[in-house]
Amino acid sequence: MGCSVGGTLSRTEVDGISEEFSLERCLRVPKAMAVLLGASTLSKLGRAGTLTLIRNSSSSSPDLDYLHKSIVPTNHFQKSLPRLPIPKLQDTMQRYLTAQRPLLDIDQYRRTEQLAQDFEKGIGNQLHEELVTQDKRNKHTSYISEVPQLTLASLTQDREKSAKVRFSNQPVIHGENNLWAMNEGTIKFNCEVCQLNLLPTLNRATNMTVSVLRFMKTLRAGLLEPEIFHLNPAKSDTSQFRNIIRFVPASISWYGAYMVNAYPLDMSQYYRLFNTTRIPKPVQDELLTDDSAKHLLVMRNGHFYTFDVIDQDGRITKASEIQAHFKYILSDPRPPPEFCLGYLTSENRDTWSLLRHSLLEAGNAQVLNKIDTAIFCICLDDMTVTDHLELAHNMLHGNGLNRWFDKSFSIILTKDGNAAINFEHSWGDGVAVLRLMNETFKDTTQRPAISATTLPAAVDSSQAVQKLDFKLNDVLKSGISSSRQKFDASVSTLSIDALEFKKGGKEFLKKQNLSPDAVAQLSFQMGFLRQYDKTVATYESCSTAAFKHGRTETIRPATIYTKKCCEAFVKESSKHSTSDLRTMIDECSKYHGQLTREAAMAKGFDRHLFALRYLAKSKGMAQPELFQDPSYIQINHNILSTSTLTSPAIQLGGFAPVVPDGFGVGYGIHDHWIGYIISSYAARDVKEFLKCVNKSLDDIFDVLEGRPISI
Repeated sequence: MGCSVGGTLSRTEVDGISEEFSLERCLRVPKAMAVLLGASTLSKLGRAGTLTLIRNSSSSSPDLDYLHKSIVPTNHFQKSLPRLPIPKLQDTMQRYLTAQRPLLDIDQYRRTEQLAQDFEKGIGNQLHEELVTQDKRNKHTSYISEVPQLTLASLTQDREKSAKVRFSNQPVIHGENNLWAMNEGTIKFNCEVCQLNLLPTLNRATNMTVSVLRFMKTLRAGLLEPEIFHLNPAKSDTSQFRNIIRFVPASISWYGAYMVNAYPLDMSQYYRLFNTTRIPKPVQDELLTDDSAKHLLVMRNGHFYTFDVIDQDGRITKASEIQAHFKYILSDPRPPPEFCLGYLTSENRDTWSLLRHSLLEAGNAQVLNKIDTAIFCICLDDMTVTDHLELAHNMLHGNGLNRWFDKSFSIILTKDGNAAINFEHSWGDGVAVLRLMNETFKDTTQRPAISATTLPAAVDSSQAVQKLDFKLNDVLKSGISSSRQKFDASVSTLSIDALEFKKGGKEFLKKQNLSPDAVAQLSFQMGFLRQYDKTVATYESCSTAAFKHGRTETIRPATIYTKKCCEAFVKESSKHSTSDLRTMIDECSKYHGQLTREAAMAKGFDRHLFALRYLAKSKGMAQPELFQDPSYIQINHNILSTSTLTSPAIQLGGFAPVVPDGFGVGYGIHDHWIGYIISSYAARDVKEFLKCVNKSLDDIFDVLEGRPISI
């Protein structure tokens, strides 16, 4: 079951309403998720499942080290991208209050309104002016990229090899790591290898490794085709456009693309994909990137192995040799070690920081450096998958021993060849990961490095493959044991369930002149109200990649319109005609479209207030009252954290709740159906929530088809 996937969406589907598009309807983006690499195709990432970038395939490069060789340099548009605007403080405060209204009673709202007014007239205005001044001094980046991350949104510093990043102390697997599972490939494997019971893992691991390395080399050579959102692909996604735009100076190239309704997107995060690890530190975690390293990290049964995949001449190691090295690792009969270090990366960040310091003092600096600087990580799991829910659990967290959650991304492969990407979110957003997945899936299926007749090279893998061994004292052994206990306790309470709603999808909703995403979001609001009789803080991410060093802005799907509509459906359906209920759905869709456009244009309130809050803290100021208000804390306690993604390459995608009493909602809106994969901890009942969402969708579609709601 593909619960968070779908076909490629056209440019008309951002809001699913009309052909009229502008920059305001750029990208929506999934949040941190683990992506399962099953066997399909990876498509382009827009935001939470509404937009797909349209790009003609570049011609494959005859050089097998590259995906293609774009005539337009990868970073050709980077210098001339428009800067991320800082909203007017007055607009931010008004949007903040509007988002608070459905969450608060009258007395709570009046108090929050007064605090907002005081903030706007007083300390908030002072902080805003200082933020604007600071932004003018840093025109090379965006105001939000200058803010080290304090929350789950994970916004990194600009282009430093070792960037300081502020984080919450919670483990990265809770809300910060995501899973996307890929569809199955079509390669048939050599039966000689099959006899070793290593298939299909061996060949898929080899092909994926080579394709990822091709992506890396293409990117670093500046030959990866730039990411462009084409509003009129017939004019701009053409050879003629590329031949012209490549000669336009980089300082004005964005404007040249703009003239033909093409919008280049920020690609500044891409370099962090490779050779990057999040290092735990006492106060601020650190992103370490060392692009000189040439080795791959492989994990199997809790053991760590490395081998070089780039040779001395900078070329990719022969695929048959990589295949031989994987075969050597897969043939290692050793059971898991008693103390598996991978558990430490699931720890509280402060605890992990202290234990990492102990690892260094115990003489493990060299092996840790091997892990930290590896190009990426491949996790080979000795298990087969029985269904999509088991797949989701394994790819999101697994058993903990065979993961290093701090790597920028890890490719996970099971014995039966299921594959996924699990990625750490602090270094970047889903746009870069989805591009990597799309290109990798396409390359492995259309131009695999090894075929059904390829045998592993006759090389001495025992000399090429290095097994990493650690020196562990009693303190470290105790720490690992404690981390394992916490990990097991945490994942034992994590439930994941799925739903396929088959009565209609985006095609039907578009014919109804409704935003498919708005209807999906309405179903969450209605389902939660039906189950818990409350309207709660809800998060939906929207990419601001149309701007230089843009990251994301938040859409707040819980609105006065959705609250009114949900209460009418759930509590007062007998008091309203079908026509009245339909009008309410229309209002929800229209307003959701407005919020989406505002967020894509960086006209939300979340990032602006976050920057002001951080600025006050960095200056040693007392926290303004606004940020101490229980209502501010509540709206940032996102009980419904939602994200959507569609790609022919992705089988399903999901993530854990970002708060203990929340739901992690992954969804995909397909042509004729809607898929959901939702997670929760023990505080919530995910099965019942899915039943309530399904009932809500039944009611919504009944109304849209002119039928009364069935009680």
